[in-house]
Amino acid sequence: MNRSAGILLPLSSLPSKYGIGCFSKSAYEFVDWLKEAGQSYWQILPLGPTSYGDSPYQSFSTFAGNPYFISLEALIEEGVLTKEECDAVDFGTKARDIDYEKLYLGRYPLLRKAYERSHIHTNPDYQKFVAENNWWLSDYALFMAVKDRFDGAAWTKWAEDIRLRWGNAMDYYRRELYFDIEFQQYLQYLFYRQWNQLKTYANERGIQLIGDIPIYVSMDSADAWAHPELFQLDADNVPLAVAGCPPDGFSADGQLWGNPLYRWDYHRETGYRWWISRLAYCFRLYDVVRIDHFRGFDEYYSIPYGDTSAVNGHWEKGPGIDLFRKVEQALGWKQVIAEDLGYVTDSVRRLVQESGFPGMKVLEFAFDSRDSGCANDYLPHNYPENSVAYTGTHDNETLAGWWKSITPEEQKMARDYLCDQYTPQSKLGKSFISLILRSRSVLCVIPMQDYMGLDNRSRINKPSTVGTNWKWRLTESDLTEDLKQEIRGMTLRYGRMNWN
Repeated sequence: MNRSAGILLPLSSLPSKYGIGCFSKSAYEFVDWLKEAGQSYWQILPLGPTSYGDSPYQSFSTFAGNPYFISLEALIEEGVLTKEECDAVDFGTKARDIDYEKLYLGRYPLLRKAYERSHIHTNPDYQKFVAENNWWLSDYALFMAVKDRFDGAAWTKWAEDIRLRWGNAMDYYRRELYFDIEFQQYLQYLFYRQWNQLKTYANERGIQLIGDIPIYVSMDSADAWAHPELFQLDADNVPLAVAGCPPDGFSADGQLWGNPLYRWDYHRETGYRWWISRLAYCFRLYDVVRIDHFRGFDEYYSIPYGDTSAVNGHWEKGPGIDLFRKVEQALGWKQVIAEDLGYVTDSVRRLVQESGFPGMKVLEFAFDSRDSGCANDYLPHNYPENSVAYTGTHDNETLAGWWKSITPEEQKMARDYLCDQYTPQSKLGKSFISLILRSRSVLCVIPMQDYMGLDNRSRINKPSTVGTNWKWRLTESDLTEDLKQEIRGMTLRYGRMNWN
């Protein structure tokens, strides 16, 4: 990486006509906007199909793409849908919010029509895609088809024969659900075809894509169902323990994520084959990969299965640097961002240093007593060059919302650091952004809401809550010429301009 800047904006937050940001014209226009604003990177959130709660960090597959992101406009141009059919669907009336229930009810029937009108049986590109991706696609497509047959129930609630993948049951459902399986494969073909077109367009304009992958997979996923040997499950595929985070200043009960934990001894015995496959696949999709909860590779928090909070969890040792040495041997050096936030121990610091990956620095943590880490680590004058600086992440409050939530003492400390006692709070966001843009960090990534000065009504996610997250969207009028020129000026001023 060279000294540069980027913007964090979930794909789902783009403006678009049919309920959610997707691979439509607005995505290409945003790439152009980023280039003109002098940016080098666009950071997004995980692209996997989402389950209950709509979190991109709880996906039905670590390899599959979310059908919500398929551009309906592209299918209209292809002739497998009509504009009238798409316009007739109610995707919700709030321009700022995604209505996931209406999205689910409205989009899949349209996609099914597109599948039934397509000519995939005579499409060599589709056949090639299925053949090249059969190693994950076959299980995923069957998983989703059976899940629909069982009215969306988690696979742990399915009939025993298919839950445990008995051979006769697998054969039966593959025959019985042939067209439903093919529909799922068709959706993945569309997703990856459209994503690759967008990525190529971005790269040609000097914009690199930063993808984001959760360290864990969802229990209700094709990964856990098809490969229970990878996880800490008993003979009936019931978890022995699950993932989360311990109590801290933000959550008295900690965070109970519920993901199955890895059986790291098995992964070590197989030379981390699954992890190598996973990361190799990610680097086909993204230019840079941010790995969420990187500290879990050093030590991971294990919570007894069935507990209702994270209070009774304990730390266990992860694979450490051995995993990343094996990955580098197999794939060569790759650009990874290590999400090393939270309570960072000396051993976590050593792991990040040994990996050579840049860690993350979040400005909000420098002045917030609720953070359990070392505030000095997050003061911009202490940022090492090999780091990626953020004002906040998708899990944080917006800058404007954060400023209102911290104490007067913390506000004074922040103003003292800025040497600024007079700027109105409505204008302070740009001062904080400038602060990290002029730090030594090789890359600075700013959430779009912070550039826009938006409050917590535009927050992407509040951890440990369900129902109000992952909904915020831009409107077309937000991406103004004035904002673009302001961002370009700041980027140029601090030596982070994309000249491509």
